[in-house]
Amino acid sequence: MTTEQGFFAKVYATVRRIPFGKVATYGQIAALIGAPHAARQVGWALHVNPEPYVIPCHRVVDRHGRLSGAFAFGGLEAQRFLLENEGVAFIDEQTVDLSVYLWEEQC
Repeated sequence: MTTEQGFFAKVYATVRRIPFGKVATYGQIAALIGAPHAARQVGWALHVNPEPYVIPCHRVVDRHGRLSGAFAFGGLEAQRFLLENEGVAFIDEQTVDLSVYLWEEQC
């Protein structure tokens, strides 16, 4: 397994743990896998997600709670639709209230 494959596998495993109705940030995922400065690489891994809808990349937003402009399978509207169907509310057209919906992994 190459380093990139190992990194991507860690991203996917972590994103799978985000509960229904919660979101995480790219930076949060990066920190959880031990690469705190790799938020952009997390985004790239999710962009090439091999199992959309199985690996719930729609639950990952930017550090401000904004939806991804490059959402891999359907764009902003699809990401918002999926999150709203999980009960996630928005404070404006593209922003999730992180004070309510941010996932806090329990150790």
